[in-house]
Amino acid sequence: MSAKISNIHPGGIAEELELEVGDVILSINGNEIKDIIDYRFLMAEEYIELEVQKLTGEIWTYEVEKEYDENLGVDFEKSIMDEAKRCSNKCIFCFIDQLPPGMRDTLYFKDDDSRLAFLQGNFVTLTNMKDSDIDRIIKYRISPINISVHTTDPELRKKMLNNRFAGNIYERLQKLAAANINMNTQIVSVPGINNGEELIKTIEDLYKLHPAIQNVAVVPVGSTKYREGLYNITLYNADSARKEIHSVRKLQKKYIKEIGAPFVRLSDEFYVLAGEEIPDSDFYEGFEQLEDGVGMIRFLRDSIEQTLPYLKDEAEGEYTLVTGVLAYEEIKSMAKLIMEKNNKVKLDVRKIINRFFGETITVAGLLTGGDIIDQLKDNIGPGKIIIPVNMLRSGESVFLDDLTIHDLEEALGRKVIKCEYTGEDLIDIINNNGQVCKETKTAGGAEIDNLYMQNKEYKREE
Repeated sequence: MSAKISNIHPGGIAEELELEVGDVILSINGNEIKDIIDYRFLMAEEYIELEVQKLTGEIWTYEVEKEYDENLGVDFEKSIMDEAKRCSNKCIFCFIDQLPPGMRDTLYFKDDDSRLAFLQGNFVTLTNMKDSDIDRIIKYRISPINISVHTTDPELRKKMLNNRFAGNIYERLQKLAAANINMNTQIVSVPGINNGEELIKTIEDLYKLHPAIQNVAVVPVGSTKYREGLYNITLYNADSARKEIHSVRKLQKKYIKEIGAPFVRLSDEFYVLAGEEIPDSDFYEGFEQLEDGVGMIRFLRDSIEQTLPYLKDEAEGEYTLVTGVLAYEEIKSMAKLIMEKNNKVKLDVRKIINRFFGETITVAGLLTGGDIIDQLKDNIGPGKIIIPVNMLRSGESVFLDDLTIHDLEEALGRKVIKCEYTGEDLIDIINNNGQVCKETKTAGGAEIDNLYMQNKEYKREE
């Protein structure tokens, strides 16, 4: 009963067939529906026979002629129709293992499910899969798929993931590449473990599978203050980040000559730590790796440059922009440009230090409502407060510590506005006197929308 309908979209096939909430789709063209991948694959026909169990228990069969890429127009009770597969690794760098006790249960769930990699952009290690699962990816053309590689050395990968079955990663990548499955890959780089020469070797191994492997994102390991009893890791500093940038740059220059793209990119944190300039826009090719923190600063700069001309001369107001340590200087520069364009707009940028997870965590997306309140309540800035939307649970107004925007407003006595922290969204808020008004986007908004729509849907992983 996994394919139980929970919502009918107006104007869709399901509404025309008079399907109802609670009906269960049993099969399509005689094939049982086990999960969302079955459904998506089997619906990709122009003629289908649909077997449905009605609320009464009766089983009805429908014959449907439709467009090739048209689905029924329904939502299911469970998004993937069964339980997400739990990660079986014990990675030496796992962020979830570094969470404090007492947080909501969903934050402690480690998924490692290829279906979520396809549907939501999550990364998977492939260690949770049988050979038949790999064959299913190939059969159903589940592509692109996002894969956490970390290293191509079999023994080192077993050590890093604490999983004796983790060493066959390159064989599986080769099999997927031979079947023309597109892959985006990720490496969490840990100084002294898989960085330096080992990182270069892994990148070169992955490059051999280009173009099936489309790109590699390298992100530095993160550490909270709750690592007691866990593997002792070293964090990047200015010197080690600079060395990594220069080492990888040699490969990037080589790949640009060969394929017209750098293939591997480092997350922004490397450049900020090293005090080095962020690459230009062309380097990021449509900003496809934003979810890994790759190119976010350049994207912000571009969006400000393109939308700043649409800041209204008559706009005015005072705002406090809240951000983390990592983006602080960048947000300050952005605020300065806005105020130089219109001196009636006052922007005060506040850097929030992460006390909840520890000061080594510097990204805005991992700040909590409690830290914001504690650090602003006795020294609050002017006007309305603007926070980046990636601080909040996707689609909601809840922080990682379960405080809400309403809680912030109550504690600080100020209106709190969530913003994408792109030039378009921020300029719109200022132009509309602190109101979020998507219907009155700036003239430059379409240009930014086109740029952003080239990216995968941004999702802040909890």
